Amino acid sequence: MSATSGMPRPRPLRRALVAVAATLGLAAAAATAATVPADASAPAPPSGWTQVFADDFDGPAGSGVDTADWQYDTGTSYPGGAANWGTGEVETMTSGTGNVSLDGNGNLLITPRRDASGNWTSGRIETRRTDFQPPAGGKLRVQARIQMPNVTGGAAKGYWPAFWMLGAPFRGNYWNWPGVGELDIMENVQGLNTDWATLHCGTSPGGPCNETSGIGGNTTCTGSTCQAGFHTYAMEWDRSTGTEEIRFYLDGVNFHTVRANQVDATTWANATNHGYFIIFDVAMGGGFPAAFGGGPDGGTEPGHPMTVDYVQVLQTSGGGTTPPPSGNRDAYSAIQAESYDSQSGTGTETTTDTGGGQDIGYLANGDWALYKGVNFGSTAARQFYARVASGAANGVSGLVEVRLDSRGNAPVGSFAVGDTGGWQSWRTVPANVGAITGTHDVYLTFTSGQPADFVNVNWFDFGH
Repeated sequence: MSATSGMPRPRPLRRALVAVAATLGLAAAAATAATVPADASAPAPPSGWTQVFADDFDGPAGSGVDTADWQYDTGTSYPGGAANWGTGEVETMTSGTGNVSLDGNGNLLITPRRDASGNWTSGRIETRRTDFQPPAGGKLRVQARIQMPNVTGGAAKGYWPAFWMLGAPFRGNYWNWPGVGELDIMENVQGLNTDWATLHCGTSPGGPCNETSGIGGNTTCTGSTCQAGFHTYAMEWDRSTGTEEIRFYLDGVNFHTVRANQVDATTWANATNHGYFIIFDVAMGGGFPAAFGGGPDGGTEPGHPMTVDYVQVLQTSGGGTTPPPSGNRDAYSAIQAESYDSQSGTGTETTTDTGGGQDIGYLANGDWALYKGVNFGSTAARQFYARVASGAANGVSGLVEVRLDSRGNAPVGSFAVGDTGGWQSWRTVPANVGAITGTHDVYLTFTSGQPADFVNVNWFDFGH
């Protein structure tokens, strides 16, 4: 949330502009949202994990949240903090049940409303606890099952729902952002079918974390849109690896990862050597919506709530099973073609290429292979390399294509290949790709004007 005022939660204006220009169409091939009831309790912790906080939002319809666990943010700023919550948003936050309430079916509703004079109100709550962080050598997972406000198009102009966290030193200071850190687990604007996740840190503007944009990534909801159904949004902060990292998930699929070595040690320590608290809110207007058309305006429909089924915090002291594991591939190291997560039309065979092992073969028009969780980091990849061989007949050739997050997305790069001298006559072929950052599911797709097999693939990787 980077605010131009240097306050919390200025949702990345600059990042949003970049997204408009370059990445709005990117979609992580996230697992379909679970077809479970709207009121589902927080799941039991996986083996090796311990639940340290949860709220299923059970209670009578029309009642407020449990103030033993939550506190309301009211007005248009923190006491002594920047106006309009530092983001330019236009609503007044209240503790009234018209804006923040339980629905009687195990859900929290945060509902923006507009009065007869055109003034907006909404709700913003945060945990009283500020100690959420992983133990040394362990992991912290913060997740919530949410349906975004079910409104799209012009009626959604200005809507800005979010599920996020701020570093504990912010509470009571309100002017030390972004150095104390901010973790945006889910942000959305304008009713778009897009989930943004971001780490804010360092100094603003600019600095090691590219403020006011932060270090962000985005994906889309699949199965149902973010607005039409419930999806699970999660952050996993991992101190069990050699390099500390923070991973963001949508429906169990890791679509964005930030590692400690992406910034200097002091910046990382200032952002992470303390606890965090959790925030839910629905803002109206501000810098992030402004980057996608602005609002709210006369066509914006009030009364559409963000619905939160549960929120849960888990931790492990080390050795726990990450729920659920997926991907964790390095884009800049060789990805063995036979290590696919799923495929259609391919076969594996022993290769005589250097290093041995297997390749995937029998590849023809319409075949594909999926490799989940490929991490490109924050420095854009611009090259794709694949180790290929072909014994295709004269006149038979095709394209090896790279697509991100969905086979339906346009290729970000491709190269043509025909006969290389035999099905085990290997060569490394380069191709340019559009600038890729963050973590994505990578599809290799194979397209040809002929029905015959035209290529084998041993491995592939990416370069800057």
